Formats: sequence, structure tokens, C-alpha cells
Amino acid sequence: MIASPLTLDWPDADATARCAVALGRIVQPGDVILLSGPVGAGKTHFARALIQSLLTVPEDVPSPTFTLVQTYDTQSGTLWHTDLYRLSTETEIDELSLTEAFEDAICLVEWPDRLGRFAPENALSIEISSGRKDRTALFTWTDAKWHSRLADMVQNV
Repeated sequence: MIASPLTLDWPDADATARCAVALGRIVQPGDVILLSGPVGAGKTHFARALIQSLLTVPEDVPSPTFTLVQTYDTQSGTLWHTDLYRLSTETEIDELSLTEAFEDAICLVEWPDRLGRFAPENALSIEISSGRKDRTALFTWTDAKWHSRLADMVQNV
């Protein structure tokens, strides 16, 4: 069993993608993954790799920076990929119907600080920091479901 927090070092973009694929194997509908870090840290790279790993038919996975939300039908259920960078008020979260998606979709949320009071307590938070070529990811959670599931993920990275 793994305890929160969990720190993983990703020496390159391939290591980041491998971890995303491993996480993709354990996510389920109702899981919310909050991806934070500065611009260029690798949030979208991580999200793309996770999404691609769940698609039955490969497709383009664009950044939702301008559309705010991209949805995908995956082998594990509906997946919402959101980028909240451009949001300025919490009321916009409600307009996106994001809180409803938290209940029964797999949700990847970039810039989760914009969620404010809408941030789900059972979410898995991943804070990515980057150096010149490598990245470090700090995984934190409070929901006990993540202990064993992340132990499984770490064994497959």
C-alpha cells in the first residue's frame, strides 16, 4: 500500500507518458485527476498520453485550452479533459456542467485551482514541476481508494 504523498521522478517525456498510461489502467468512471503545475510543465502531455491509452481507435487529442472541454468515449467510460486556465469565475464551472461529469465520468482537469469550492474531495492531485529536461510529480489524495490503486500503477511504470 502507498501513502500520500507520492513523489515520482520522470527523467524525460517518455517517462511522463509511461506513468500516464499506467494511471490509465487504473482509472474508473467517477475518478477526478487534478493536474497542476506551471505552463510547460507537462500537464497536457500527461493528459494526452493517458487519453490515448484509453481510446479504442486512435484520434487526435488537442489541448482544450480554447474549447475548455474535450470529451472522449473510451474503453473505460466517458472521459472529460478540461483546461480551466482561461476561466475567471467559479460560475463558469457550473456552466460547463463539470460538477455533473465528476460523478460519472473520468475527469482530467488542468489548472484545478480555478475550481475553488467545486474541487472534489476524492480527487487525485498531481502537481508537476519541471527542470530543463526532467519532471517531478507529486501525487496527493485523501480518498483511501487511491492507496492500492496507485500501488498497482507504480508497479507498472
